[in-house]
Amino acid sequence: MGKRFFWARRLFLLLLLIVTVCCSATPAIALTDEQRLVAEAWRLVDRAYVDDSFNHQNWWLVRQKALKQPLTDREQTYTAIQQMLASLEDPFTRLLKPEQYRSLQTNTSGELTGVGLQIALDSATGTLKVIAPIANSPADKAGIHPADAILKIDGVPTIGLSLDEAAERMRGPIGSRVRLTVRHDDGEPTELDVVRDRIALNPVYADLRIASGKTASGSATKIGYIRLSQFNANATAEVANAIKRLEKQGAESYILDLRSNPGGLLQAGIEVARLWLDQGTIVYTVNRQGIEGSFEATGQALTKDPLVVLVNQGTASASEILAGALKDNHRATIVGERTFGKGLIQSLFDLSDGSGLAVTVAKYETPAHIDINKQGIKPDVTVSLDPIAMTQLGTTADRQYEAAVELLATQSMVAGAA
Repeated sequence: MGKRFFWARRLFLLLLLIVTVCCSATPAIALTDEQRLVAEAWRLVDRAYVDDSFNHQNWWLVRQKALKQPLTDREQTYTAIQQMLASLEDPFTRLLKPEQYRSLQTNTSGELTGVGLQIALDSATGTLKVIAPIANSPADKAGIHPADAILKIDGVPTIGLSLDEAAERMRGPIGSRVRLTVRHDDGEPTELDVVRDRIALNPVYADLRIASGKTASGSATKIGYIRLSQFNANATAEVANAIKRLEKQGAESYILDLRSNPGGLLQAGIEVARLWLDQGTIVYTVNRQGIEGSFEATGQALTKDPLVVLVNQGTASASEILAGALKDNHRATIVGERTFGKGLIQSLFDLSDGSGLAVTVAKYETPAHIDINKQGIKPDVTVSLDPIAMTQLGTTADRQYEAAVELLATQSMVAGAA
Protein backbone atom coordinates (compact mmCIF):
# COMPACT_ATOMS: atom_id res chain seq x y z
CA MET A 1 0.00 0.00 0.00
CA GLY A 2 2.79 2.39 0.88
CA LYS A 3 4.71 1.67 -2.34
CA ARG A 4 1.57 2.19 -4.42
CA PHE A 5 1.05 5.61 -2.81
CA PHE A 6 4.74 6.46 -3.32
CA TRP A 7 4.64 5.71 -7.06
CA ALA A 8 1.27 7.41 -7.51
CA ARG A 9 2.68 10.55 -5.86
CA ARG A 10 5.82 10.47 -8.08
CA LEU A 11 3.64 10.06 -11.18
CA PHE A 12 1.52 13.06 -10.15
CA LEU A 13 4.60 15.24 -9.57
CA LEU A 14 6.06 14.14 -12.92
CA LEU A 15 2.87 15.06 -14.75
CA LEU A 16 2.75 18.42 -12.93
CA LEU A 17 6.37 19.10 -13.96
CA ILE A 18 5.60 18.28 -17.60
CA VAL A 19 2.57 20.58 -17.62
CA THR A 20 4.55 23.37 -15.97
CA VAL A 21 7.45 23.08 -18.46
CA CYS A 22 5.09 22.98 -21.44
CA CYS A 23 3.15 26.01 -20.27
CA SER A 24 6.26 28.02 -19.41
CA ALA A 25 7.75 27.19 -22.77
CA THR A 26 4.82 28.83 -24.61
CA PRO A 27 6.08 32.26 -25.70
CA ALA A 28 4.02 35.38 -24.88
CA ILE A 29 2.40 36.91 -27.94
CA ALA A 30 3.88 40.36 -28.54
CA LEU A 31 1.45 43.10 -29.56
CA THR A 32 2.18 45.29 -32.56
CA ASP A 33 2.25 49.08 -32.21
CA GLU A 34 -1.26 49.25 -33.64
CA GLN A 35 -2.57 46.61 -31.26
CA ARG A 36 -0.94 48.39 -28.33
CA LEU A 37 -2.84 51.60 -29.18
CA VAL A 38 -6.12 49.67 -29.27
CA ALA A 39 -5.29 48.05 -25.93
CA GLU A 40 -4.36 51.44 -24.48
CA ALA A 41 -7.72 52.94 -25.49
CA TRP A 42 -9.58 49.89 -24.18
CA ARG A 43 -7.79 50.12 -20.82
CA LEU A 44 -8.67 53.81 -20.32
CA VAL A 45 -12.35 53.09 -20.91
CA ASP A 46 -12.17 49.98 -18.73
CA ARG A 47 -10.88 52.02 -15.80
CA ALA A 48 -12.98 55.18 -16.14
CA TYR A 49 -16.27 54.62 -17.98
CA VAL A 50 -19.37 55.52 -15.96
CA ASP A 51 -21.27 52.30 -16.75
CA ASP A 52 -19.45 49.28 -15.34
CA SER A 53 -21.65 46.96 -17.44
CA PHE A 54 -20.24 48.68 -20.56
CA ASN A 55 -23.70 48.78 -22.15
CA HIS A 56 -24.46 45.23 -20.90
CA GLN A 57 -21.66 43.49 -22.76
CA ASN A 58 -18.45 41.62 -22.03
CA TRP A 59 -15.90 44.43 -22.40
CA TRP A 60 -12.98 41.99 -22.44
CA LEU A 61 -14.43 40.18 -25.46
CA VAL A 62 -14.84 43.54 -27.19
CA ARG A 63 -11.08 44.04 -26.72
CA GLN A 64 -10.25 40.60 -28.08
CA LYS A 65 -12.45 41.13 -31.14
CA ALA A 66 -10.75 44.48 -31.87
CA LEU A 67 -7.25 42.98 -31.55
CA LYS A 68 -8.06 40.17 -33.98
CA GLN A 69 -8.68 42.63 -36.80
CA PRO A 70 -5.90 43.12 -39.38
CA LEU A 71 -4.40 46.39 -38.18
CA THR A 72 -1.79 47.30 -40.78
CA ASP A 73 -1.91 51.11 -40.49
CA ARG A 74 -3.05 53.85 -38.11
CA GLU A 75 -6.35 54.57 -39.88
CA GLN A 76 -7.37 50.92 -39.50
CA THR A 77 -6.45 51.17 -35.83
CA TYR A 78 -8.56 54.31 -35.39
CA THR A 79 -11.47 52.52 -37.07
CA ALA A 80 -11.08 49.56 -34.71
CA ILE A 81 -11.10 51.89 -31.69
CA GLN A 82 -14.14 53.75 -33.00
CA GLN A 83 -16.01 50.47 -33.50
CA MET A 84 -15.07 49.42 -30.00
CA LEU A 85 -16.39 52.68 -28.53
CA ALA A 86 -19.52 52.58 -30.70
CA SER A 87 -20.59 49.41 -28.90
CA LEU A 88 -21.13 51.58 -25.78
CA GLU A 89 -23.86 53.50 -27.65
CA ASP A 90 -22.66 56.73 -26.04
CA PRO A 91 -21.99 59.50 -28.59
CA PHE A 92 -20.02 61.51 -26.01
CA THR A 93 -17.41 58.77 -25.50
CA ARG A 94 -15.33 59.04 -28.63
CA LEU A 95 -11.91 58.94 -30.23
CA LEU A 96 -10.26 62.25 -31.10
CA LYS A 97 -7.61 62.00 -33.78
CA PRO A 98 -4.54 64.18 -33.15
CA GLU A 99 -5.80 67.21 -35.10
CA GLN A 100 -9.27 66.91 -33.59
CA TYR A 101 -7.80 66.55 -30.11
CA ARG A 102 -5.68 69.68 -30.48
CA SER A 103 -8.71 71.58 -31.79
CA LEU A 104 -10.89 70.49 -28.87
CA GLN A 105 -8.23 71.51 -26.36
CA THR A 106 -8.13 75.03 -27.80
CA ASN A 107 -11.90 75.30 -28.19
CA THR A 108 -12.42 76.36 -24.57
CA SER A 109 -10.17 79.42 -24.86
CA GLY A 110 -8.79 81.73 -27.50
CA GLU A 111 -10.17 81.54 -31.02
CA LEU A 112 -10.99 79.05 -33.73
CA THR A 113 -11.97 79.16 -37.39
CA GLY A 114 -15.08 77.59 -38.89
CA VAL A 115 -18.83 78.21 -38.95
CA GLY A 116 -19.43 78.49 -35.20
CA LEU A 117 -21.83 75.64 -34.38
CA GLN A 118 -22.19 73.59 -31.23
CA ILE A 119 -23.57 70.19 -32.26
CA ALA A 120 -24.76 66.89 -30.81
CA LEU A 121 -25.94 63.51 -32.09
CA ASP A 122 -29.53 62.41 -31.46
CA SER A 123 -28.87 58.98 -29.96
CA ALA A 124 -32.24 57.64 -31.10
CA THR A 125 -32.02 58.65 -34.77
CA GLY A 126 -28.33 59.36 -35.37
CA THR A 127 -29.30 62.80 -36.68
CA LEU A 128 -26.79 65.64 -36.29
CA LYS A 129 -28.55 68.33 -34.27
CA VAL A 130 -27.61 71.93 -33.50
CA ILE A 131 -27.32 72.73 -29.81
CA ALA A 132 -26.67 76.37 -30.57
CA PRO A 133 -24.79 78.66 -32.94
CA ILE A 134 -22.11 80.84 -31.36
CA ALA A 135 -23.27 84.45 -31.16
CA ASN A 136 -22.43 86.47 -34.28
CA SER A 137 -20.76 83.48 -35.93
CA PRO A 138 -21.24 82.68 -39.64
CA ALA A 139 -23.78 79.98 -38.70
CA ASP A 140 -25.74 82.45 -36.58
CA LYS A 141 -25.75 85.04 -39.36
CA ALA A 142 -26.86 82.37 -41.88
CA GLY A 143 -30.00 81.75 -39.83
CA ILE A 144 -29.20 78.40 -38.20
CA HIS A 145 -31.10 77.89 -34.93
CA PRO A 146 -31.01 75.56 -31.90
CA ALA A 147 -32.58 72.14 -32.59
CA ASP A 148 -32.05 72.44 -36.37
CA ALA A 149 -30.94 69.21 -38.07
CA ILE A 150 -27.76 69.27 -40.18
CA LEU A 151 -28.50 66.71 -42.90
CA LYS A 152 -25.49 67.16 -45.19
CA ILE A 153 -22.11 68.90 -45.18
CA ASP A 154 -20.90 69.72 -48.69
CA GLY A 155 -23.26 67.06 -50.00
CA VAL A 156 -22.03 64.34 -47.61
CA PRO A 157 -24.86 62.88 -45.46
CA THR A 158 -24.21 63.33 -41.75
CA ILE A 159 -25.90 60.06 -40.77
CA GLY A 160 -23.03 57.77 -39.80
CA LEU A 161 -20.57 60.59 -39.10
CA SER A 162 -19.22 61.01 -35.58
CA LEU A 163 -19.44 64.40 -33.88
CA ASP A 164 -15.78 65.05 -34.51
CA GLU A 165 -15.94 63.97 -38.17
CA ALA A 166 -18.84 66.38 -38.70
CA ALA A 167 -17.03 69.18 -36.87
CA GLU A 168 -13.88 68.55 -38.90
CA ARG A 169 -15.82 68.91 -42.17
CA MET A 170 -17.23 72.25 -41.03
CA ARG A 171 -13.86 73.67 -40.00
CA GLY A 172 -11.60 75.29 -42.54
CA PRO A 173 -9.61 78.37 -43.54
CA ILE A 174 -11.08 81.83 -43.13
CA GLY A 175 -13.00 82.85 -46.25
CA SER A 176 -13.63 79.32 -47.49
CA ARG A 177 -17.21 78.12 -48.03
CA VAL A 178 -19.12 75.12 -46.77
CA ARG A 179 -22.60 74.12 -47.94
CA LEU A 180 -24.88 72.90 -45.17
CA THR A 181 -28.20 71.18 -45.79
CA VAL A 182 -30.36 72.20 -42.84
CA ARG A 183 -33.87 71.29 -41.72
CA HIS A 184 -35.76 73.69 -39.45
CA ASP A 185 -38.49 72.24 -37.19
CA ASP A 186 -38.99 69.13 -39.35
CA GLY A 187 -39.72 71.31 -42.39
CA GLU A 188 -38.24 71.06 -45.86
CA PRO A 189 -34.43 70.87 -46.12
CA THR A 190 -32.70 74.14 -47.00
CA GLU A 191 -29.21 74.53 -48.45
CA LEU A 192 -27.10 77.29 -46.93
CA ASP A 193 -23.70 78.48 -48.16
CA VAL A 194 -21.74 79.54 -45.08
CA VAL A 195 -18.44 81.41 -45.26
CA ARG A 196 -15.99 80.27 -42.58
CA ASP A 197 -14.49 82.94 -40.37
CA ARG A 198 -12.57 83.45 -37.16
CA ILE A 199 -14.87 82.74 -34.22
CA ALA A 200 -14.47 85.07 -31.25
CA LEU A 201 -15.06 83.28 -27.96
CA ASN A 202 -15.68 86.21 -25.63
CA PRO A 203 -18.51 84.61 -23.67
CA VAL A 204 -20.14 87.57 -21.90
CA TYR A 205 -22.27 90.51 -22.98
CA ALA A 206 -23.68 92.76 -20.26
CA ASP A 207 -25.39 96.12 -19.82
CA LEU A 208 -27.80 97.97 -17.53
CA ARG A 209 -31.45 98.16 -18.60
CA ILE A 210 -34.07 100.59 -17.29
CA ALA A 211 -37.38 98.72 -17.13
CA SER A 212 -40.71 100.48 -17.60
CA GLY A 213 -42.13 99.06 -14.35
CA LYS A 214 -42.02 101.30 -11.30
CA THR A 215 -41.15 100.37 -7.76
CA ALA A 216 -43.22 101.53 -4.76
CA SER A 217 -40.83 104.45 -4.36
CA GLY A 218 -41.65 105.64 -7.87
CA SER A 219 -38.26 104.95 -9.45
CA ALA A 220 -37.75 102.84 -12.58
CA THR A 221 -36.47 99.29 -12.15
CA LYS A 222 -32.77 98.94 -12.99
CA ILE A 223 -31.99 95.48 -14.38
CA GLY A 224 -28.54 94.12 -15.04
CA TYR A 225 -28.68 91.99 -18.19
CA ILE A 226 -25.91 89.40 -18.61
CA ARG A 227 -25.78 87.03 -21.56
CA LEU A 228 -23.34 84.13 -21.17
CA SER A 229 -22.76 82.21 -24.40
CA GLN A 230 -20.20 79.59 -23.34
CA PHE A 231 -18.35 78.28 -20.28
CA ASN A 232 -14.78 78.72 -21.42
CA ALA A 233 -11.72 79.53 -19.33
CA ASN A 234 -12.65 83.23 -19.20
CA ALA A 235 -16.31 82.82 -18.24
CA THR A 236 -16.04 83.15 -14.46
CA ALA A 237 -13.86 86.26 -14.51
CA GLU A 238 -15.99 87.93 -17.19
CA VAL A 239 -19.27 87.27 -15.35
CA ALA A 240 -17.74 88.50 -12.09
CA ASN A 241 -16.53 91.69 -13.78
CA ALA A 242 -20.00 92.23 -15.27
CA ILE A 243 -21.75 91.84 -11.91
CA LYS A 244 -19.33 94.21 -10.17
CA ARG A 245 -19.73 96.82 -12.91
CA LEU A 246 -23.53 96.57 -12.88
CA GLU A 247 -23.63 96.79 -9.08
CA LYS A 248 -21.71 100.08 -9.27
CA GLN A 249 -24.21 101.30 -11.88
CA GLY A 250 -27.07 100.67 -9.46
CA ALA A 251 -28.54 97.38 -10.70
CA GLU A 252 -31.43 96.25 -8.47
CA SER A 253 -32.10 92.89 -10.14
CA TYR A 254 -30.60 90.68 -12.83
CA ILE A 255 -31.42 88.63 -15.91
CA LEU A 256 -28.88 85.90 -16.66
CA ASP A 257 -29.40 84.74 -20.24
CA LEU A 258 -28.22 81.15 -20.80
CA ARG A 259 -30.19 80.55 -23.96
CA SER A 260 -28.29 78.66 -26.65
CA ASN A 261 -25.36 78.21 -24.26
CA PRO A 262 -24.09 74.68 -25.02
CA GLY A 263 -21.92 74.41 -21.90
CA GLY A 264 -18.17 73.93 -21.82
CA LEU A 265 -15.96 73.55 -18.77
CA LEU A 266 -17.65 71.93 -15.77
CA GLN A 267 -15.51 73.89 -13.32
CA ALA A 268 -16.49 77.18 -14.98
CA GLY A 269 -20.16 76.34 -14.48
CA ILE A 270 -19.54 75.64 -10.80
CA GLU A 271 -17.53 78.84 -10.29
CA VAL A 272 -20.18 80.99 -11.99
CA ALA A 273 -22.83 79.45 -9.69
CA ARG A 274 -20.70 80.51 -6.70
CA LEU A 275 -20.92 84.13 -7.89
CA TRP A 276 -24.68 84.02 -7.20
CA LEU A 277 -24.90 81.68 -4.19
CA ASP A 278 -23.76 82.22 -0.59
CA GLN A 279 -24.45 78.64 0.45
CA GLY A 280 -25.90 75.36 -0.75
CA THR A 281 -24.97 72.48 -3.02
CA ILE A 282 -24.31 73.38 -6.65
CA VAL A 283 -24.22 69.90 -8.20
CA TYR A 284 -23.81 66.25 -7.29
CA THR A 285 -21.67 63.92 -9.39
CA VAL A 286 -22.23 60.16 -9.41
CA ASN A 287 -19.51 57.79 -10.63
CA ARG A 288 -19.66 54.15 -11.74
CA GLN A 289 -19.61 52.89 -8.17
CA GLY A 290 -22.60 55.07 -7.36
CA ILE A 291 -20.45 57.24 -5.10
CA GLU A 292 -21.61 60.82 -4.86
CA GLY A 293 -19.37 63.82 -4.87
CA SER A 294 -20.62 67.37 -4.52
CA PHE A 295 -19.59 70.93 -5.14
CA GLU A 296 -20.73 73.58 -2.68
CA ALA A 297 -21.09 77.34 -2.63
CA THR A 298 -18.30 79.09 -0.74
CA GLY A 299 -20.07 82.14 0.73
CA GLN A 300 -18.71 84.58 -1.85
CA ALA A 301 -21.83 85.65 -3.75
CA LEU A 302 -21.35 89.03 -5.40
CA THR A 303 -25.02 90.07 -5.15
CA LYS A 304 -28.25 89.00 -3.47
CA ASP A 305 -30.49 90.95 -5.82
CA PRO A 306 -33.46 89.16 -7.47
CA LEU A 307 -32.45 86.98 -10.43
CA VAL A 308 -34.23 85.48 -13.44
CA VAL A 309 -32.46 82.92 -15.64
CA LEU A 310 -33.49 82.56 -19.28
CA VAL A 311 -33.17 79.07 -20.85
CA ASN A 312 -34.18 77.32 -24.06
CA GLN A 313 -33.63 74.03 -25.92
CA GLY A 314 -30.03 75.05 -26.60
CA THR A 315 -29.19 75.44 -22.90
CA ALA A 316 -27.03 72.38 -22.22
CA SER A 317 -24.47 70.72 -19.96
CA ALA A 318 -22.68 73.26 -17.70
CA SER A 319 -25.53 75.71 -18.39
CA GLU A 320 -27.97 73.17 -17.00
CA ILE A 321 -25.77 72.67 -13.94
CA LEU A 322 -25.91 76.41 -13.29
CA ALA A 323 -29.65 76.73 -13.95
CA GLY A 324 -30.38 73.66 -11.80
CA ALA A 325 -28.26 74.99 -8.92
CA LEU A 326 -29.96 78.39 -8.95
CA LYS A 327 -33.41 76.83 -9.24
CA ASP A 328 -33.06 74.17 -6.54
CA ASN A 329 -31.47 76.64 -4.11
CA HIS A 330 -34.39 79.05 -4.72
CA ARG A 331 -31.93 81.70 -5.81
CA ALA A 332 -33.51 82.36 -9.21
CA THR A 333 -36.68 81.95 -11.22
CA ILE A 334 -36.15 79.98 -14.44
CA VAL A 335 -38.01 81.34 -17.50
CA GLY A 336 -38.21 79.96 -21.05
CA GLU A 337 -38.31 76.41 -22.45
CA ARG A 338 -37.18 72.99 -21.26
CA THR A 339 -33.40 72.66 -21.61
CA PHE A 340 -31.41 70.25 -23.77
CA GLY A 341 -30.82 67.48 -21.21
CA LYS A 342 -27.14 66.57 -21.14
CA GLY A 343 -26.32 65.27 -17.69
CA LEU A 344 -23.10 63.40 -18.43
CA ILE A 345 -19.54 64.43 -17.60
CA GLN A 346 -16.60 63.63 -19.87
CA SER A 347 -12.89 63.59 -19.11
CA LEU A 348 -10.16 63.83 -21.73
CA PHE A 349 -7.36 61.23 -21.82
CA ASP A 350 -4.14 61.39 -23.84
CA LEU A 351 -3.21 58.47 -26.09
CA SER A 352 0.44 57.79 -26.82
CA ASP A 353 0.27 58.80 -30.50
CA GLY A 354 -1.09 62.31 -29.83
CA SER A 355 -4.74 61.38 -30.20
CA GLY A 356 -7.13 61.35 -27.27
CA LEU A 357 -10.28 59.90 -25.81
CA ALA A 358 -13.29 61.75 -24.45
CA VAL A 359 -14.80 59.33 -21.95
CA THR A 360 -18.03 59.69 -19.98
CA VAL A 361 -16.85 59.24 -16.40
CA ALA A 362 -19.83 60.37 -14.33
CA LYS A 363 -23.31 61.79 -14.42
CA TYR A 364 -24.52 64.79 -12.52
CA GLU A 365 -27.64 65.55 -10.53
CA THR A 366 -29.07 68.90 -9.47
CA PRO A 367 -29.11 69.78 -5.74
CA ALA A 368 -32.61 68.23 -5.55
CA HIS A 369 -31.12 64.97 -6.93
CA ILE A 370 -32.80 65.38 -10.32
CA ASP A 371 -31.06 63.48 -13.11
CA ILE A 372 -31.64 65.71 -16.11
CA ASN A 373 -29.96 63.55 -18.78
CA LYS A 374 -32.31 63.37 -21.78
CA GLN A 375 -34.96 65.12 -19.65
CA GLY A 376 -33.68 68.67 -19.27
CA ILE A 377 -34.70 71.25 -16.70
CA LYS A 378 -38.30 72.41 -16.71
CA PRO A 379 -38.58 76.19 -16.27
CA ASP A 380 -40.62 77.73 -13.45
CA VAL A 381 -42.34 79.90 -16.04
CA THR A 382 -42.71 78.39 -19.52
CA VAL A 383 -42.57 80.91 -22.36
CA SER A 384 -42.13 79.76 -25.95
CA LEU A 385 -40.30 81.87 -28.49
CA ASP A 386 -40.44 81.98 -32.26
CA PRO A 387 -36.97 82.05 -33.85
CA ILE A 388 -35.50 85.55 -33.79
CA ALA A 389 -32.17 86.97 -34.82
CA MET A 390 -29.39 87.06 -32.25
CA THR A 391 -29.50 90.85 -32.47
CA GLN A 392 -33.11 90.77 -31.21
CA LEU A 393 -32.28 88.91 -28.01
CA GLY A 394 -32.91 91.06 -24.97
CA THR A 395 -35.22 93.45 -26.85
CA THR A 396 -38.98 94.01 -26.96
CA ALA A 397 -39.13 91.45 -29.81
CA ASP A 398 -37.94 88.80 -27.34
CA ARG A 399 -40.99 87.37 -25.52
CA GLN A 400 -38.92 85.44 -23.00
CA TYR A 401 -36.89 88.50 -22.11
CA GLU A 402 -40.05 90.59 -21.76
CA ALA A 403 -41.54 87.95 -19.43
CA ALA A 404 -38.38 88.14 -17.27
CA VAL A 405 -38.55 91.95 -17.12
CA GLU A 406 -42.21 91.85 -16.11
CA LEU A 407 -41.46 89.29 -13.41
CA LEU A 408 -38.60 91.36 -11.97
CA ALA A 409 -40.64 94.57 -12.09
CA THR A 410 -43.36 92.85 -10.09
CA GLN A 411 -40.80 91.53 -7.57
CA SER A 412 -39.35 95.04 -7.24
CA MET A 413 -42.80 96.49 -6.55
CA VAL A 414 -43.44 93.89 -3.88
CA ALA A 415 -40.01 94.49 -2.33
CA GLY A 416 -40.56 98.25 -2.39
CA ALA A 417 -43.99 97.96 -0.80
CA ALA A 418 -42.53 95.83 1.98
